[in-house]
Amino acid sequence: MKILVCMKQVPAGTKVDIDPETGAMKRLSGETRTNPYDLFALEAALQLREKVGGSVTVLTMGPPQAEEMMRDAYTMGADDAIILSDRKFAGADVLATSYALSQGITAIRDIDLIICGKQTTDGDTAQVGPAIAEHLGIPHAAWVSEIVDADSESIQVKQDLVSVSQTSKIPYPCLITVDKDMCVPRLPSYLLQKQSKDRPVKIMTFEDMADQNLSKYGLVGSPTAVEKMFAPPEVEKQVYFDGDAKEKTKQLFDVLVNKKVI
Repeated sequence: MKILVCMKQVPAGTKVDIDPETGAMKRLSGETRTNPYDLFALEAALQLREKVGGSVTVLTMGPPQAEEMMRDAYTMGADDAIILSDRKFAGADVLATSYALSQGITAIRDIDLIICGKQTTDGDTAQVGPAIAEHLGIPHAAWVSEIVDADSESIQVKQDLVSVSQTSKIPYPCLITVDKDMCVPRLPSYLLQKQSKDRPVKIMTFEDMADQNLSKYGLVGSPTAVEKMFAPPEVEKQVYFDGDAKEKTKQLFDVLVNKKVI
């Protein structure tokens, strides 16, 4: 079975720069990390490979610097890694992002199962995975909390849908998005790091896409736009009170009154 895992680099902290014209985050302006939900997706894929055989390919859309994340995926056990990287993809919303990813998956060809994290910690829309499936015209199941069974023909999953749970059996090709805590992501392997140090990370660009219609990609292909984006204001620093318990209580009372909390 050929499994593909969609991954993404997200900001590791709150200190990121915002483009004043487009309102988009400058993703290279701060430290990044692998989206936590995607680590569960990768682990689920690796466990499935151990059970039914096949290969695991990781795919991301972003700048060439995403190679670091791809190499981390190698150290966990991924077989291949591909980055969709082109200025024409920049500024994409959910629709344009999912369309570019679906085109990349089409170019890779013959994927049986696509696994995505439920959501990303920067956008939190939880829409990209299902949107990829819709673009590809394949069945999908979101909010998967458990992979019940899998064979060479189909996968059976349990979905936790807020107030109800259901078990679905889905034929390949299909897509699932997985929730956190469905498994425990394995630690990177030093042996795999050594074995994969010369393994290439493939770069795919707009020229590799079957659909060359620019109006479907990036900022141009995004029907939604962010009106304004800004970093949250810094909270006030902690205040220390001196004196005994009675004096400290009085000082705290005065602060709360001044702030009109009481």
